[in-house]
Amino acid sequence: MILVDADACPVKDQIYAAAYRHKIPVRLFAAGYLRHPEHPLISMTVAGDAFDAADDLIAEAAAPGTLVVTADIPLAARAIEAGAVVLTPRGESLDARNIGGKLATRDLMADLRGGLEGQGLGGPRPFSKADRSAFAGAIETALRRL
Repeated sequence: MILVDADACPVKDQIYAAAYRHKIPVRLFAAGYLRHPEHPLISMTVAGDAFDAADDLIAEAAAPGTLVVTADIPLAARAIEAGAVVLTPRGESLDARNIGGKLATRDLMADLRGGLEGQGLGGPRPFSKADRSAFAGAIETALRRL
């Protein structure tokens, strides 16, 4: 099963295409309802707008044999701990070897942003066609391994 942190996921179409090819169910999680294909492999879980509600549901559903797609580093860490394979929408594979560094960097950047408010640190680079392509390749690789 593919579990998707869907609220801001820019690669849902690539996920659907891979799921159809591999005949693997996809479960979208979001604060509110999102339009999605009416297909037996695709389902939607509305988590509500409580803080981290969708993340908590994804973490509960994550298990060995599942693929979690998220850009949320703390959620990725929880999914990895549960035994899931994790991909970011940019196609980066996260696992027990690299998640600790990602968490540390995330915490450091949060501290810097808090101390330098209004200094224009910016955020992640814009999502590109190359990112979409990298994800398409990465999800194929991940699904073949599962």
